[in-house]
Amino acid sequence: MPPLEQVLHASVIILLGLLSQTAQAFHKDVYEPRVPKEILAREQKIESPYPVTRDRIEEGRKIYVGAGYCVTCHSNNGKGVNLPGHASRDFTDAKWQKIRTDGELMWVLKNGSPGTGMPMRVGIDISEEDGWNVIQYIRTFEGR
Repeated sequence: MPPLEQVLHASVIILLGLLSQTAQAFHKDVYEPRVPKEILAREQKIESPYPVTRDRIEEGRKIYVGAGYCVTCHSNNGKGVNLPGHASRDFTDAKWQKIRTDGELMWVLKNGSPGTGMPMRVGIDISEEDGWNVIQYIRTFEGR
């Protein structure tokens, strides 16, 4: 490998290592809100405009395993996949389910989760209504 390619290759490896360490350090507490503190109270008050129904939960499941790509990191059972850099959210964690509001989850679907691999989904891959359906489905994982 020519010297310039060696330097570029080494630089990419170092950068990826630093990004991985940053992601691990960003959220040390799995129960820490992902919504910025200055807007957290507002986002926590937001409720789904849709009633919880079997049909909406089923639509949420289809999006979770399909167009929303949720299953890729959070797995079919909601426990999350062990990925380098930052552990995926475990949706079966009853404590997490109780302290995170639907409004906070929608904020993450719209904005991603800084410091993790969670990208924006609403407005990119899925609609806002799809997002609310996914949240209804995610709620079914509690205590599994």
